[in-house]
Amino acid sequence: MTVSLRFEDGTLRVESDGFDEIPDVEYDARSDTGRAPAHRYAAVRDWLASHDRAVDDHVLTLDPVPDLGSDYELRSYQQDALDAWAAGGDGDEPLPNRGCIELPTGSGKTVVAIGAIERLRTPTLVVVPTLDLVHQWRTELEREFDVPVGQFGGGEQREEVLTVSTYDSAYLKAADVGDRFGLVVFDEVHHLGGEGYRDIGSLLAAPARMGLTATFERPDDAHEVIADLVGPLVYRLTADDLAGDHLASYDVKRLTVELTPEERERYEDHQSTFTDYLARSNIRFTSGSDYQELVKRSGTDPEAREALLAKQRARRIMMGSQAKVDALEAILDDHREDRIIVFTAHNELAYDISERFLIPTITHETGTGERREVLERFRDGSYSRVVTSNVLDEGVDVPDANVAVILSGSGSEREFTQRLGRILRPKADGGRALLYELVSAETAEERVASRRRG
Repeated sequence: MTVSLRFEDGTLRVESDGFDEIPDVEYDARSDTGRAPAHRYAAVRDWLASHDRAVDDHVLTLDPVPDLGSDYELRSYQQDALDAWAAGGDGDEPLPNRGCIELPTGSGKTVVAIGAIERLRTPTLVVVPTLDLVHQWRTELEREFDVPVGQFGGGEQREEVLTVSTYDSAYLKAADVGDRFGLVVFDEVHHLGGEGYRDIGSLLAAPARMGLTATFERPDDAHEVIADLVGPLVYRLTADDLAGDHLASYDVKRLTVELTPEERERYEDHQSTFTDYLARSNIRFTSGSDYQELVKRSGTDPEAREALLAKQRARRIMMGSQAKVDALEAILDDHREDRIIVFTAHNELAYDISERFLIPTITHETGTGERREVLERFRDGSYSRVVTSNVLDEGVDVPDANVAVILSGSGSEREFTQRLGRILRPKADGGRALLYELVSAETAEERVASRRRG
């Protein structure tokens, strides 16, 4: 009996007697057919082939793709990553051309994806978290392949055989264009683990899927979701693996500074308000869900709201202490000839640093034109230092720098890795990169930094 497969509104429609024996296919009473999520298309095809079932396949509607040739010569580790992805990893039942690749910032993850596009020569959708990355990917693809590149997002809804989309636009478009692409590349694939964005991976039928990230860590342990939608982690290298050969060698200096007596008193007072409420409320505060529970309670419980505000106030004290600012002043003085990026956790501190040391700043409030101007002047040497609050962690092509200062941050391994990656591009003089991490002693920040760095 021939099995008929069709794409329908982000799902796989399966018509055949005995379709209920096919894994992931369930009965749909509305159409009296079998139904599966579109992302299971490759797995369903694989199962049908292994059971010698005839297939009438009308799932994908792919436009012809011109010859695609790239001038990139893949480095050995990039070729290894591409080959591991093509093989689908070494799991129990690997699917070819599926999986996630973890490579440090500056190591050329984009080049691996370009190699996959060149190899498969199929309509490809690239999904990225920011409009800055949309423009960067479009520029790169147009330069390498000399073909029009479409865009979903930023006021454009233009489809081409190579199309770049924001996650937000892909979420809105996936059900409509899910049969139009044979390959989907998820840049910064950890975003796909979020509740809303998971639908993107589910609604697309593309059998070939690649996830790219600098660190696969997710605080909510969504690895299984990403593995189901894209494939498992098939290749991984760290900055240490590539330092000295393909990335700059680097050093990390952690400077522990003391709060002033007045800062210490205020910090401990706010921390006590916070921890006392947790003790009374039986909230352990060991996961993101605990934080969300506190936020939820703060809407109706004045004590919960005061506890939440107290935690935020304590955090600002430890992240922007006077000793940190003094240490930053010494670092800037010691590195007058270097190119420096200063990272902070919030806008207020970034603006304070910008005003005190006359350093250009980039925050989420900075307009696109101004941001590009600051980065261009940093690139051409007009500016030798810049301060930012999270914006440059990912999704922006940051010009070469050789010194980074983490004044404050979230403490996550991903954030640390991304910030380190901003200074790891090989230096013309072969010099080493240097990252300073400033930590306030005897605070939650010190404990988090110790857990992360060991």
